[in-house]
Amino acid sequence: MSSSVRSFVRSEASAAGDLAGHPLADRLFRAGRRLREWDAEHRWALDTAVVLVILLLFCIPDLFHHPDRSDSPLTFTERPLPQMLLLQAALVLPLFWRRRAPLAAFYTVLAVFLVEWAAGIMLRADVAVLVALYSLVLHGRLRHLPWAVPGLAVAVTLVVVRVSGIVSVWDVLFFVASVGTAAVALALAIRIRRAQLAALRERAVQLEIERDQRSRLAAATERARVAREMHDILGHSLSVIITLADGGRYAASTAPERTEEALQLIGATGRSSLAELRRMLGVLREQTDEPNLSPQPGIADVDPLCRQIRAAGPQVEYQSSGALDALDVGVQLATYRIVQEALTNALKHAGPHTRIHLAVRVDDTRLRITVRDTGPPAGDPPAPSTGEGHGLVGMRERAALYGGTVTAGPAPGGGWAVSADIDLEGDPA
Repeated sequence: MSSSVRSFVRSEASAAGDLAGHPLADRLFRAGRRLREWDAEHRWALDTAVVLVILLLFCIPDLFHHPDRSDSPLTFTERPLPQMLLLQAALVLPLFWRRRAPLAAFYTVLAVFLVEWAAGIMLRADVAVLVALYSLVLHGRLRHLPWAVPGLAVAVTLVVVRVSGIVSVWDVLFFVASVGTAAVALALAIRIRRAQLAALRERAVQLEIERDQRSRLAAATERARVAREMHDILGHSLSVIITLADGGRYAASTAPERTEEALQLIGATGRSSLAELRRMLGVLREQTDEPNLSPQPGIADVDPLCRQIRAAGPQVEYQSSGALDALDVGVQLATYRIVQEALTNALKHAGPHTRIHLAVRVDDTRLRITVRDTGPPAGDPPAPSTGEGHGLVGMRERAALYGGTVTAGPAPGGGWAVSADIDLEGDPA
């Protein structure tokens, strides 16, 4: 059983008031639910049972019990058995359609009742009028209920006229109003209760749908975050490793000592990236041991990042100004990843012989990041393109989290420039 269904069951039980939890009340509630479920599968069975009960309790006694009414002020005429059966059938049989066509069934029963009383006949089967009225209020459309008032007014007037000789008019009106109000009140109470339960069911279903939607949205957000982090880590590391491997291969014949240095740098870069990747993926699966609490990279890690890029060949000039260490850890992580992606792209596309100028500064309430390279030296072939990647999109997403923007394009005089502008006073998106 899902949590929303359990919540609905608890709501249904609490709506029952103090009776909830009582053994007898619980059995009655369960029996009522089973009866509704059974009735939903056998629509005619309950209507047939109602008709049979009325026939047994109210119709059959009229066929075998004929009291002496000679001393009554009312003139009630005795009818032959076929007429009695016809009147009883006309009163009771329309109740088969009391839920499917409640207004038509009510007026059919009421018409037979009016004909019967106009002829001076009174039957116990007249209780079918109350059943039809109850069914009209419970199952009929609300806009159809006023149409029952004229017929009821005629029926009440006829009853008052017929029995006014032996009973006070006010007593008759009180009795008729009491039984009619009881039928209407019972039907309204059940109808309101069913509407409340239907609203609870609908709300439970809606809450379950919203929960599933939130789960899917959270999963999609987490997948995007993981993909962005993996792109930043693996893209940077692989670019550095590839550049170092190419440089070591070219230096193998001319400067073997540089080859050994390149291999050492490749190993250090690979181990560092593997440790960071393990730390990031470790939070995505259930841990049975102590979690890795290594901090996320920040502004202080930009210097080691520049040294790593320099080891691959490019000349990197790093300038910083302002209170960078006082920045929020989230802003520092976004700054590090933007710088990492920009330096990786410069290494990948401009080659190991380019010069890169990196500037990170805080101007009042703005954080500005500028990464500019001079492009590949003249005569060097351009680096092969593997198609449009997600690096620029990732940088823009990280900056947008803090109300910032990222622009990238050719720099004046050659090369490529990336600029990021982050609002330090804005609320994180």
